[in-house]
Amino acid sequence: MFVGSNTFLSQIKRRYGVKKAGFSGTLDPFACGVLIIAFGQYTKLFRFLKKRPKSYRATLWLGAVSDTLDIEQVERIEKTTPLDEEKVHETLLSFKGLFTYTPPKYSAKKVGGRRAYDLARRGETVELPTLSSEIYDIRLLHYRHPFITFEADVGEGTYIRSLAEAVAVKLGCRGALSYLERLREGIFVFRHEEPLNPLDCLEPPKNRYLANSEDLMLGRKLRKESFENPEPGIYTVVFDQYFAIIEIEKSGNVLYLLNKVELCSY
Repeated sequence: MFVGSNTFLSQIKRRYGVKKAGFSGTLDPFACGVLIIAFGQYTKLFRFLKKRPKSYRATLWLGAVSDTLDIEQVERIEKTTPLDEEKVHETLLSFKGLFTYTPPKYSAKKVGGRRAYDLARRGETVELPTLSSEIYDIRLLHYRHPFITFEADVGEGTYIRSLAEAVAVKLGCRGALSYLERLREGIFVFRHEEPLNPLDCLEPPKNRYLANSEDLMLGRKLRKESFENPEPGIYTVVFDQYFAIIEIEKSGNVLYLLNKVELCSY
């Protein structure tokens, strides 16, 4: 039996005796797989982690009609004709590249400050803007009618339920996911709750601050000339027992994006 992301987070907090924790990328209620969890101050790091691309394994049930686009709320099963496997393979491949779609109305997207799924559950009209995301690769693993199992490497924010629905429509029928597993988020794979060194997981490359590290400790104004690499960009800077994430702008200004994040020993 699967548990939701929030329920699992509560279990983790109790298990490790921590008060502040968070996760990156909510899993759908029926889904399983990789969930990145951070404790304490490290919850601020999610937007700087090496989380791209994301990889999923999914099973599309052809003929299943569901408002949620998954097995949570299957309304009926429509009869569908078996397909040529090569056609299924070619249809999946046709989605490589830029994918433009409308997110599921049962999603965490906000409409007027409210979650789309809350509106949908109340029977209210949900109108979501179209999104575009990158499908880096998509692979057919197995087809046994009416089930298509595939893997996809996608950009952040991609709704696999919407991708599966689009595949079904292109094959001439309705469809919903009967299985979804997140295999990886960038460098992150399932490691049985193994603790990770945050410096190994950060996207911004390292840069050295050549002046007094006390400037960073006290949050003083920084000059781009004081860095080993003064080129514009976002960087990780390690000093004493801490690290910071800074941005050197094209104008030459240096901004703190995060400062004085404590390093833990592993």
